[in-house]
Amino acid sequence: MAEEKEKRKELEEENVKDELENIPGVGEKLAEQLRECGYNDLMAVAVTPSGQLADDTGIGEATIRKIIAAARSQLKMAFTDAAELLDRRKSVKRITTGSKELDKLIGGGVETQSITETFGEFGTGKTQIGLQLVVNVQLPPEKGGLDSYAAFIDTENTFRPKRVQQIAKAVGLDEKEALKRIKVARAYSSDHQILLAEKIPDLITKEEVPIKLLVIDSLMGLLRAEYIGRGTLAARQQKLNKYLHVLQRLSDRYNLAIYVTNQVMSRPDVFFGDPTKAIGGHILGHAATYRIYLRKSKGSKRIARLIDSPCLPEGEAIFAITEKGIEDA
Repeated sequence: MAEEKEKRKELEEENVKDELENIPGVGEKLAEQLRECGYNDLMAVAVTPSGQLADDTGIGEATIRKIIAAARSQLKMAFTDAAELLDRRKSVKRITTGSKELDKLIGGGVETQSITETFGEFGTGKTQIGLQLVVNVQLPPEKGGLDSYAAFIDTENTFRPKRVQQIAKAVGLDEKEALKRIKVARAYSSDHQILLAEKIPDLITKEEVPIKLLVIDSLMGLLRAEYIGRGTLAARQQKLNKYLHVLQRLSDRYNLAIYVTNQVMSRPDVFFGDPTKAIGGHILGHAATYRIYLRKSKGSKRIARLIDSPCLPEGEAIFAITEKGIEDA
């Protein structure tokens, strides 16, 4: 078994080498340079903006543009018919939240190749859903998981191993093994937060960690702290836009589910209805595939409202946060 795994690894490495070195204009030296910067296959080269690829590799932008065009040509990144796209969508997987009602609201669970955002006041269950997901992704497919690892970028010091152990025990996983299958990093600035997301390909390819879920708790906390006042809003939104595109490329390239939590603000100009509004503006609103608004109910109950989805109607679901994790109310 070990010998077969080693042979498969060697074959995969050779295929990667052939892919990069077969791009017109890319020889052995340039291919090695691309790999050292984390660009290990055609797709990685094809989907990265030319400016970013030039900055990362130190290769001239004119040369980079030719390389990207050649990679896109080999991948046939042009128009395709919707039937073929439907076949590609069969690779999309879902991770259960632990609540059947909440899963039903979002089409069967948190989706790969998508960004799922939850927002709401403190104590509404945003982090708890994230902790539940990093455990549930480890479950076998028949139990709503992907039998995979998870990565957790912690910007607010919210990750609690003890809580993860509680949830793991409740779903029948070994507590210590469950913790080993979660890669956690604490972010201390918005630049550090973005850098950690950009390091995910290294974990997947170089360290061979089979990650299928990335949780960011929270997406906007550090950006909100560093960019204060209206004068900095444009710079903040530009950085957020770049960050979201990094996440989108990750989700597409590695078939990842990306779950992010978001903070809210209260609008004093709203006299009727709920004055709570997610921060991040239209840029985040357009980038998130699924947007879920969470609010408190009685006791351990929480209400989730799906407010945006490309294919599902608005609706609500009630779930509970218990010692065992996320459950149906």
